Amino acid sequence: MTETDIRLTPTAHAHARPDTPAIVMGASGETVTYAQLEERSVRFARALRARGIMPGDHIAILMENNRPFLEICWAAQRSGLYYTAINRHFKPGEVQHVLDDCGATALITSDTVRDTVDRLDLGKILVRVCASGHIPEFERYDEVLARETSEPIDESEGREMLYSGGTTGFPKGVSKPLPRTEFGDPSSPPVQIAKGLVMSGPQSNVVYLSPAPLYHSSPLVFSMSWQRLGGTVVVMESFDPRRCLELVEKHRVTHAQFVPTMFVRMLKLPDSERSRYDLSTLRSVIHASAPCPIPVKRQMLEWWGPIIDEYYSGTEDIGTSVITAAEWLAHPGSVGRPMQECHIVGEDGEELPDGEVGSIYFAGGRPFEYHNDPEKTASVTNDKGWRTLGDMGYRDGDGYLYLTDRVAFMIISGGVNIYPQETENLLVTHPAVADAAVIGVPDDEMGEAVKAVVQLLDPSSAGPHLAAELISFCRAELASYKCPRSIDFVGELPRDPNGKLYKRRLRDDYWAGHETRVI
Repeated sequence: MTETDIRLTPTAHAHARPDTPAIVMGASGETVTYAQLEERSVRFARALRARGIMPGDHIAILMENNRPFLEICWAAQRSGLYYTAINRHFKPGEVQHVLDDCGATALITSDTVRDTVDRLDLGKILVRVCASGHIPEFERYDEVLARETSEPIDESEGREMLYSGGTTGFPKGVSKPLPRTEFGDPSSPPVQIAKGLVMSGPQSNVVYLSPAPLYHSSPLVFSMSWQRLGGTVVVMESFDPRRCLELVEKHRVTHAQFVPTMFVRMLKLPDSERSRYDLSTLRSVIHASAPCPIPVKRQMLEWWGPIIDEYYSGTEDIGTSVITAAEWLAHPGSVGRPMQECHIVGEDGEELPDGEVGSIYFAGGRPFEYHNDPEKTASVTNDKGWRTLGDMGYRDGDGYLYLTDRVAFMIISGGVNIYPQETENLLVTHPAVADAAVIGVPDDEMGEAVKAVVQLLDPSSAGPHLAAELISFCRAELASYKCPRSIDFVGELPRDPNGKLYKRRLRDDYWAGHETRVI
């Protein structure tokens, strides 16, 4: 059998190494072996089919990181279904929008989100299952499994269809074609993604730490990809910096994926905590979601060594860049050389030279559409057929890409375009700051004024003196027009557990009562 004939599925590992852990829950320690993952996913696949859920249909998953989560995803993956993992922090209206928009006919949830579920219109949801705890009129997951056999049905590759976090508007679904292939077919995109991990280096005895919510694309796809390869996935129920380091030591974690806010939180730990744990088993760490502040990444590389790589991409999968630790040290702040044809485009639609900031467009990439939104799909494509994720950036003379911000987050003050990411990256390096967001707020003279909204490590230190200190801190490093003119202190910023900041919600408070606002 050649390499191209190999079918990458958990089934092979269930047969070859049935007692190998496929899932380990970080807090509870609950473990699912490959034999158990195979049996439960097959049983639930049969249960969905028995209830009329057929290939090409859609199911939704709304719950916290828990033991059944990946079992359910694998049931859908092997049944030719679309499955949408919904952000459990969405408000009921946002959840309802996703359910209605994707056309789900099954909902799998848990009693931790019952308050949300109780406020939903589930008239079109024919199959309702509670995977953890109990919700009236929902079948219990374990009882559903118990009534099925573990004999596989006809199997074909399914596909995740995830929705944006709603940071700049209502959540939108990213729909990609179903593979229409047998489960594990080497030509299918899910298998190709998993094989891409193999190509990145030796992958024997992998223990992968997934510290982020599984309703996000990267944690979900990476976790399932490692399970196709036979790795053990340690799932954190929620991120805690001390607990994260403890799990690396306890389970001898070899691979992990983080977002920059997690790095910041780990670096804010006392030195005694950071040096307490044995992290020597780590072989490969990758981060994404947002560019990492240069001082933060330097500190992480000094702490963990040159094992931290980075990639830039999006759920839409239209363009990707990757940068190794060694490359990053030579090009600090870059997200790497694009793997697809990349263009930096100005406001007039013309391509810009190296060093100039514009909208980032890619040529090529896999097909996708925003579900039920042809206008949105068309809006990300220019007249040359290039597509954008909505990010701003530039390339240097060596072809390395740098991100400056999201188009939607740009501040226009006195006619000057200001990209707040640079200021945010600086503020989080201040020893008093736990988190920071920089936004444009109404200003009669300038149109918008730059404001920082700051979360402190010690909330009791908030006050005019610290606000002035933070403004001076910014002005010592940045051009004055990029620096906040005012600072508000908050107990907590509206940030998703995966690190994504809900700037739209933050800015709504400041723009309330204004007829127009910069979005």
